[in-house]
Amino acid sequence: MSATEPRGIAAYTAARIELLGTTVVSGARALWALWLLFIATVAGLVRGGRPRGEIARQMYVIGNRSLLFIAVTLGFIGMVIVYQTCLQFNKVTGDFSQVGSQFIRLAVSDFAPTLTAMMLATRVGAGIAAEIGSMKVTDQIDALRMSGVLPVDYLIVPRVVASLVMTVVMAILGCLICYVAGGLTAEHSFGVNPEVFYDLSLLRWQHLGLGLAKASSYGIAIPVVAGFFGLRAQGSSEGVGWATTSAVIGGSFAVILLDFVWSIFGFFLFGASL
Repeated sequence: MSATEPRGIAAYTAARIELLGTTVVSGARALWALWLLFIATVAGLVRGGRPRGEIARQMYVIGNRSLLFIAVTLGFIGMVIVYQTCLQFNKVTGDFSQVGSQFIRLAVSDFAPTLTAMMLATRVGAGIAAEIGSMKVTDQIDALRMSGVLPVDYLIVPRVVASLVMTVVMAILGCLICYVAGGLTAEHSFGVNPEVFYDLSLLRWQHLGLGLAKASSYGIAIPVVAGFFGLRAQGSSEGVGWATTSAVIGGSFAVILLDFVWSIFGFFLFGASL
């Protein structure tokens, strides 16, 4: 081994460590900036001063235009899950009495709100990031500030309110569609009695509360994350594309993380009742 090889290894190791440290610091700063944006959004909710009619317009964009997308997706997923479940039960015991009651518990507490939020994170999150990112790279955000308007109050807060309401509504509708589609599949494919499948005796208020809590947190997280990346867009169309992609990835990750946190919280709070 020559004398220069240890120096080369040391330099390479130092460069890797520096890169790792830079990445960690940048990630920590981004998380702190995201937290500050969330605090500013909460403050904007208290201040008010939102454009008149903007919340209703955003509710239409987020909810009405996503209804078909969510209905078709959750309907087919419900059919597939129930079909595969009944298929496996048919091979083992042939008893389908618990399929419907267990399926609705899973759908209400976790399945429907989480999948609905994942769908909204791709469609709504990308749209919010693209819209705000385009305003950022064309200096419209700076124009708002020069006019004495807070961009968070004008752009983020109406979308958060609309997303909070419509995510809950979409989760409820998606759960119903998923449950009905699964019941029709069980009835026509395996001859399961609808009265047996549509049994709500095992559904508890804990499942409803946990599902609503998840849907509400998802509804807040998706526009905040999308708005955060939109406000960080730089350059031209390339920056908008980066913001859109990052919003979809970040929103989906936030949904998964919140699902995990709420599931752990629900397990320790309700225990066996779930």
